[in-house]
Amino acid sequence: MSPYKLVFGKACHLPVELEHKAYWAIKRLNLDLDAAGEKRLLQLNELEEFRSQSYENAKLYKEKTKQWHDRKIHLRNFEVGQQALLFNSRLRLFLGKLKSRWSGPFKITQIYPFGAVELEDEKSGRTFKVNGQRIKHYFGGEKMEQLKQNFAAAKEA
Repeated sequence: MSPYKLVFGKACHLPVELEHKAYWAIKRLNLDLDAAGEKRLLQLNELEEFRSQSYENAKLYKEKTKQWHDRKIHLRNFEVGQQALLFNSRLRLFLGKLKSRWSGPFKITQIYPFGAVELEDEKSGRTFKVNGQRIKHYFGGEKMEQLKQNFAAAKEA
């Protein structure tokens, strides 16, 4: 006798057993065991089909998501000596919703294979390596002044 039956005076039926149509319940109710066995095998086969279909759907979804993500990646070609801005991903931990997440400019000192880039902070002279996806070209400083002059000259003409 189970402890549950001692306390409550009846047998314990778990929701999992009821959901999966426990074999012992069919036996107790004196139903046809062969028909119940065939029905259970049919249910197991259907469950296996659902699993395989969901696996295929998940695989297709992953492929499409990967293609979409790969299309969104912009190839950036950097050269030694160029200036770049570095994306600061930890900025969201601090206040300052309107503060720019790009810091810099930094000078590119070396480019490694597979997208790694070594940057140098021109103020402190410190160098460090970062992922090439975290940097973007910096068009400020002298280039920005040239663009402003060209724009002013075009506007006057």
